[in-house]
Amino acid sequence: MKKIALLLFSLTTSLMIISSVSAADKDRTITATMPQGMVVVASEGRLEPRSAGSYSLHLYAKSDPAYPYDRFIAGLVRPRNGIVEEIRFADVNGDKKPDIIVLTRYTGSGAFVTVDAFRFNKRSLQPLQLLTTIAGMNAGNDPVKALKKKLRTAR
Repeated sequence: MKKIALLLFSLTTSLMIISSVSAADKDRTITATMPQGMVVVASEGRLEPRSAGSYSLHLYAKSDPAYPYDRFIAGLVRPRNGIVEEIRFADVNGDKKPDIIVLTRYTGSGAFVTVDAFRFNKRSLQPLQLLTTIAGMNAGNDPVKALKKKLRTAR
């Protein structure tokens, strides 16, 4: 009888931990829809601290709105310093196509951010590519302008 009670207690505790991790993961994932209709998902690394770790970026093809995550196209994992806060779209490399911008806000004062810019090229062997990144940028600066400037000066 004690073994059965211990087993039930262990199972209940495990389920509580799993459900609390799942609930916490919802706060660690953001989604946005590109102008072309593709869905972009940025998720902080599971079980990592909120202040640092990694994030994954997934891109899904335009599909039935009831099933937006059925057609995976590409993805990658990036280091992160802070909390993934926002996904934006803007042409930062001058090719007249919207690029994906992920903004990560440092924890603490929140006065600094990292911005990563990615392009999607369906004809490439690596369809989701990092264009550039700016770490430690003042949070008050315009990330799109800063990314464009960095890419211009790199040429």
